[in-house]
Amino acid sequence: MGTHVILGAGPVGSFTARHLAAAGHDVVVGSRRGGGPSGDRISTVAVDALDTDSLTRLCEGAETVYNACSPPYTQWAELWPPLATSILTAAGRSGAVLVTMSNLYGYRIDGPLTESTPLDPGHDKGMIRTRMWDEALAAQRSGTIPAVVEARAADFFGPEVVGSSVGYAMPAVLAGKTARIIGRADMVHSFTYIDDVGRALAVLGTDPRGHNRIWHVPTNPALTQTEMLGRLAAAAGAPAPKIAATSKAVLSVLGVFSKDLGEMKKVYDQFDRPFVLDSSAFTHTFGIGATPLDEAVRATATWWVESEAVAEAA
Repeated sequence: MGTHVILGAGPVGSFTARHLAAAGHDVVVGSRRGGGPSGDRISTVAVDALDTDSLTRLCEGAETVYNACSPPYTQWAELWPPLATSILTAAGRSGAVLVTMSNLYGYRIDGPLTESTPLDPGHDKGMIRTRMWDEALAAQRSGTIPAVVEARAADFFGPEVVGSSVGYAMPAVLAGKTARIIGRADMVHSFTYIDDVGRALAVLGTDPRGHNRIWHVPTNPALTQTEMLGRLAAAAGAPAPKIAATSKAVLSVLGVFSKDLGEMKKVYDQFDRPFVLDSSAFTHTFGIGATPLDEAVRATATWWVESEAVAEAA
């Protein structure tokens, strides 16, 4: 088994590393600060992914390189293009397969989202992610990299996930305070469990059947945001959550004071209409479905309760 290099030490990179190591692979997690998960077969290293030569040296001899990076939300336009190019170049020079973690921003929202749903983002964030895949596929077709894969998922939830729609709401939910959400509280929305993301990336990085196409990460049936937060509250022993929906108009006003909220206005439609991810192709091909929702909710709630206890004791 060859070495697997993961770029990004956040939840995506960490869960992917754990699944690869558990399967017997040697894993190197590279990040700017050199942090990341610990465990047998996992090592961590500091690297600037924008430094293509340094990145190439790190990827030398790797079987697969995973792009699990997450630039600041307000700096995508400046950072993603050079970062994606650097990672693609380094993986190509190393002769490695490139697996990229992406999202659903590029799709036209019109019914359940499959891998063949037309791309029509209508905003710069979706165009950036769409361009990244187009460039990766072009590199593979030109022979400059042996294979490329892209995984796409809905909003993350799970242990260690704080920067998501669920993550932003959980502190208020646990405290019995009003949780503010974006969009409609009664509209169905898909949520992808972070452990399923890590498992899917590990599969796509080791199984040639996944090469040179897009895959949707196994995801449970969609819930409303009210239902999802209610399940998490119950599992955490907290009262039923009070939820306040944030309209697009209010988001525009808040965006004057918060750049992050201003950026969220661009993807508001994902929270204002049915946003349902179809991941049946992955399950049919690899025989792997989503973690049962009750199990995923329990693990998520437990992590949040323990994290809150640690924070209070600090």
